[in-house]
Amino acid sequence: MHAFDVLGDPVRRRILELLADGERAAGAVTEVIRAEFGISQPAVSQHLKVLRDNGFALVRQEGTRRLYAVGHEPLRDVDVWLDRFRRSWTPHLDALATEIARGKRARRLREEEEGDSP
Repeated sequence: MHAFDVLGDPVRRRILELLADGERAAGAVTEVIRAEFGISQPAVSQHLKVLRDNGFALVRQEGTRRLYAVGHEPLRDVDVWLDRFRRSWTPHLDALATEIARGKRARRLREEEEGDSP
C-alpha cells in the first residue's frame, strides 16, 4: 500500500497523532478512536494492522498488552517526496512572513506617531 493511501484515512492519521505523543497501549488508542469516530474495536484493530503492516506503527508486547509507537521510516519517505514540493512553496511562505513583518512594523510606527500627537 502506498504511504498516501495509508495516510489518506482520517482514522489512521488520528492514530498516528496519538502515537506521536508517545507509545500507547492498543486499548488506550482504541478508547480514544472509538470515542472520536464511533467505530468498533475490531475496526480500530484493522487500522492499527494497516499502520503496522506498512511500517507506520511499531508494536511490542509487554505482558498481555500491545504497545504501539510511531514507525519513522515511512514518514521519512513521505518527507523526501514532499521536499520537491516544499521547495516551491517555501519562498512564497518566506515572502508572506516578510510582508507580515512589514505590516506589523508599519502598524507599530503609526501607533507610535499617533501616540506622539497632541
